[in-house]
Amino acid sequence: MSEPEALLVLPHLRIQNANAISSPMTWGFPAMSAFVGAMHALERKLPEHLNLVFTGVGVVCHGFDAQTTQGGFTKSFLLTRNPVGKDGGTAAIVEEGRVHLDVTLVLAVEGAACDGDPQDREAVAEEVMRIVSGMRIAGGSVMPALPGQKNSRQRARLTVLSEHDEERATQFLRLRRGWLPGFALVGRDDLLAQRFAELQEEDPNATELDAWLDCSRLTLHYALESPTTRKGQGEDNGEREGPTFAWQVRKSPGWVVPIPVGYGALSSCYEPGSVTNARDATTPFRFVESLYSLGQWISPHRLDRPGDLLWYPTSDPDAGLYRLCNDYQPSLNG
Repeated sequence: MSEPEALLVLPHLRIQNANAISSPMTWGFPAMSAFVGAMHALERKLPEHLNLVFTGVGVVCHGFDAQTTQGGFTKSFLLTRNPVGKDGGTAAIVEEGRVHLDVTLVLAVEGAACDGDPQDREAVAEEVMRIVSGMRIAGGSVMPALPGQKNSRQRARLTVLSEHDEERATQFLRLRRGWLPGFALVGRDDLLAQRFAELQEEDPNATELDAWLDCSRLTLHYALESPTTRKGQGEDNGEREGPTFAWQVRKSPGWVVPIPVGYGALSSCYEPGSVTNARDATTPFRFVESLYSLGQWISPHRLDRPGDLLWYPTSDPDAGLYRLCNDYQPSLNG
């Protein structure tokens, strides 16, 4: 993805009852496909005088409140009881995971609306914010700001990025400073590939699913500890104990999490209207399954450029891949 022309920042959106079941195998923060879908829905809702095109979206999470039971090691979702049926019988309970979020959305923007003066751009950002306030994001409802939170940091902003590298870096520095405290979700396909290569050396029959599961859990291993100094008289004589071993949790390069990143085809494309009960009878239909990778939550101050934060959709119908990509480069961030 090329560097964006401008960034539209929608700060501290309070989303109530968002979908916490992000895929058949993961739960917690909503899938990035939900936010990309919200980006496309927002673009379609824009009036004609707002000539904007969104090419990518980034998410910074400031608050996460999963609606789960609080006590015990095993947690379960807090579920709603549906009204009784027509016969007076108890309706079935459908398990739904919900979470309350406080997030900042960062949209990569192009279009004529970016060419106006600062006051015009501020008006555009405020109008987009009003439209977002009436939308649903990740299945949740956007709630009004709490009393006392309507300050300068809570206002939407449309910032046109400079063509000069130094000025552009200064602009992005000011923007990301306003996203603190919080954590940004970036893609780490490289960690999955690295772990897969390591498992292949240990076991040639290892699969990428084994690597993904291995990176998604806490792994204990029996490892060598650094030598310790003896207490008492041994310490005075300079004597040291030999090497000791203990169970340790394998270190992770950061806050790494399993995430869904799109869909892979299970069938060929069917003609529009040929599949019964399809949602859209004018678009070719295809059966798909979820694709998985690894993500990492990092502090916004570790982002070097807008492309590190932004997620954008890609598609390869011939290969049957419809996935989201992120251009985060850890080598540039130390």
